[in-house]
Amino acid sequence: MRPLFHPKLVNEPFGDPGLFVDFLFEKRALLFDLGEIHHLPPRKLLRVSHVFVSHTHMDHFIGFDTLLRICLGREKKVFLYGPPNFLEQVEHKLASYTWNLVENYATDFTLVVTEVNPDCHARSAEFHCQSAFRREKEKTWRLTDNVLLDETMFCVRYAMLDHKIPSMAFALEEKSHVNIWKNRLMALALPIGPWLKELKRAVLSGEPDDTLIRAWWVEEGERQEKVFQLGKLKEQVVRIVPGQKLAYVTDVVYHAENASRIAALASGAYVLFIESTFLQQDVQRAAEKYHLTAWQAGIIARQAGVATVIPFHFSPIYSGNEALLRQELEKVFSLGICLPA
Repeated sequence: MRPLFHPKLVNEPFGDPGLFVDFLFEKRALLFDLGEIHHLPPRKLLRVSHVFVSHTHMDHFIGFDTLLRICLGREKKVFLYGPPNFLEQVEHKLASYTWNLVENYATDFTLVVTEVNPDCHARSAEFHCQSAFRREKEKTWRLTDNVLLDETMFCVRYAMLDHKIPSMAFALEEKSHVNIWKNRLMALALPIGPWLKELKRAVLSGEPDDTLIRAWWVEEGERQEKVFQLGKLKEQVVRIVPGQKLAYVTDVVYHAENASRIAALASGAYVLFIESTFLQQDVQRAAEKYHLTAWQAGIIARQAGVATVIPFHFSPIYSGNEALLRQELEKVFSLGICLPA
């Protein structure tokens, strides 16, 4: 199975937190947290459609200006999500610049900003470049099942956690994965190509079996095509399997409620990206800073039943000793070894 999501941490583990998730066969990406993002080239940042910000400490939000500068002057819409007060914080960021000439732009770069409150109510507004990024089109609604983004192929859920302030963790879930039997395509004299993307969308959207699917390709410079009913293609070349799931967790103190919420959010994920800021020998310091130890991250990963765990957001006090943090997490996650609390 070729995965739909291709996640990669934006920075090395001692750098600012952030996760860039590219999409297979699509010029699109998601970004989790907006710390320092200068390692991402403009061509990648321009693929970002949605940004999910855990909280607005500087190392999670300083990259907002970089994203804004790259996108300014382009006909593009970016959706941002964040915790309580996020709407005002983005508004103040935008208000710190002078926009007296933007009404002359031919394009209208737009930010759609949503803040989430602990009671599951969301509030959003739009900020348009050609309107000098004034707040407009405000609305409020109640979120269902903690879903922030719900599309045909995937959804994004959140958990509200305690970092002495609200901090959000996120899970990206592919609803189902559509596999294509290549040998059966060949038997129908059909090539692999962009048309398969539309076939997959039709399957995942639950289109009727009599929906017509147009298979097309270019052969010797000429366009060729065949038309099939969706039901026939589903029967002959499609196999539906469970989709991918990944989770991103950072900046959270360890206690029973936080651990339970994270484990529920990340349950069954194929990969969990989770902060491992301190060693367990410094557990008191971790508690004072409202961060996890590598041991605590390993315990949560085991509780969640994830397949793989990737630690990040290491404290600089361990510079040169990165292996110690990784080893501590791995002992707990893989072997179930419990260290002293």
